[in-house]
Formats: sequence, structure tokens, C-alpha cells
Amino acid sequence: MLTERYLQIFVALAEEQHFGDAARVVGITQPPLSQGLRRLEAMVGAKLFERGLGRVELTAAGAALLPYARRALGAIDEFHHAAVAQDPEGPEIRLGLAPEVPASVGAAVAAACGEAVPGSRVTAVSAPTSALVSQVASGRLGLAVVLHPAVLDGLQAGPVTLLRTWALVPTSLHPDDGQPLPLRKLDGLPIAVRPRAEAPAARDLFLDTLGLHRPGGGAVVVTDDRAALAMAAAAQAILITPDDSLQATGVGRHRLVDDPLPVRLRLVWSHAGTPNALPPEAIPHLAQALATP
Repeated sequence: MLTERYLQIFVALAEEQHFGDAARVVGITQPPLSQGLRRLEAMVGAKLFERGLGRVELTAAGAALLPYARRALGAIDEFHHAAVAQDPEGPEIRLGLAPEVPASVGAAVAAACGEAVPGSRVTAVSAPTSALVSQVASGRLGLAVVLHPAVLDGLQAGPVTLLRTWALVPTSLHPDDGQPLPLRKLDGLPIAVRPRAEAPAARDLFLDTLGLHRPGGGAVVVTDDRAALAMAAAAQAILITPDDSLQATGVGRHRLVDDPLPVRLRLVWSHAGTPNALPPEAIPHLAQALATP
């Protein structure tokens, strides 16, 4: 049966032209995305993409079917919005949170959503910044907390909030004395970073700053902060994070001198009239919640 997920996989692959990037947009890993594409091609009886070295391109059949897939997804969204409008439980606020948003900050913004629109239901999802921007622009989400800087595709945005970060360092590299450390002193191990495709502009800024203060130190790509913390515990990497809750045996927590690598967050939302858009009068309250985590 042709499902919404198959259509999402098709459209994401057509737009991203890369299996890994498309998987992040859809919110799944690469193996189920590849499996979903094979099933879709079997259902339509045609090859939709030509596979290359890490990239994919639409076939003639894929290009012909793409407009229909986009219209079908749009119709599903319209049905969802109409159903929400009829829901006696009240309007739904769909909030997106980048993985780098600490749990306490995400909870504060979600609580502010409920306060700003009395009687509403808040649904929160986590996805990379690039995916969140796309989903807010399309109306799938009403607002999102994303990394800054980012290409916002015409979305409206609030002020940038800077969160102080910790360096989680193996105690074998530095004693767990809680003392602030200059970034240049964190040598000997790479810094863990998430994939660039998740937030290209923000990731470039992070790496440029890292290179300026710690030339030659290197970086290693990880899937998430849990993987980075595991590498720190194994004395394989250093994690820079604003999350106060992350800790592990054998890993010390240090502030960085002059705080050169803060996490920059920004609230983005769609224009009035876009599906799932919030009332304009609610936005200042939400921006304030992000600004005072």
C-alpha cells in the first residue's frame, strides 16, 4: 500500500540527492530509507533514481511522478489541518527542536507554547536544523528552535540566544578539578561534531572557530551526543555541549575560558496563513522563553 512515508522518502531523495541527507530529513536511518525506496519502486513498477557514488538522480519516470508525490503530500497535510480544526481537544501546536537544544530549554519553550495559546495541545519532535527549517516552511511544523546561523528560506526568526557550553574531557587527559580550560589546551584528542548536513552554516562556524583557537586539533563526526559521550568515556574524543545533564565515569566537566564555542539557538516560525502557523501575538512570549532558559 502506498503510504505517506514512501512519498516522504521519494520527495526527500529527489530534493537532497543523497541517501544520508534524505534519511535525516525524513527522520529515519539510511537502511529503512533504502528499503522504503525499493518497495516504492516495486509498487509503481519503475526505477525512480539512478544511483551514483553517494548521490542519486531522478530517472525520467521519477521526474514524471515527482509532482504527483508532492501534491499527494500536500493533500495529506490539508487533511491533517482540517482534522485538527475539528478537534474538540483544541488546536495543536507543532514544535520542532534541534538535537542540540538541552532538555530543559525545550521543555521551557513547550510550556510557553501551552501558555501562549490556552487550550492548545503541544506536540514536540526532534530533527536536525536543516529538516526543521524545511518542515516549518512547508507548514508541517508551526515553529522550531534551530541552530544559528542557518538559511531560513524566508521564515521569520527571533533573536539569537547563546548557551554556555561545557567541555567534557576524559580525566586521563585533564584532571576532573572543574577548572576552566583554554580551548587551545584541549589537544591530544579530536572534538566530536555532528554531521555537517544537519546544520551546514552553524557547523561551519563551529569548525572555523575551533580551528582558530585550536589549530591542528581535528574533529570526529558522531551521530549524537550519546555517541560523543561514549567516545569521551573511552578517551577517544572531547564533547562540547550546553547540556548540564550529560556525565559519565572518567569524564570531567570544564568551562572554556572566554566561552568561544557557545551554542547559538533561534526560534523560527512560519508566516500567518501558513498551515500550523501560530497567532502572531503568541510569538513574543515564546521568544522570551528561549531567551531565558
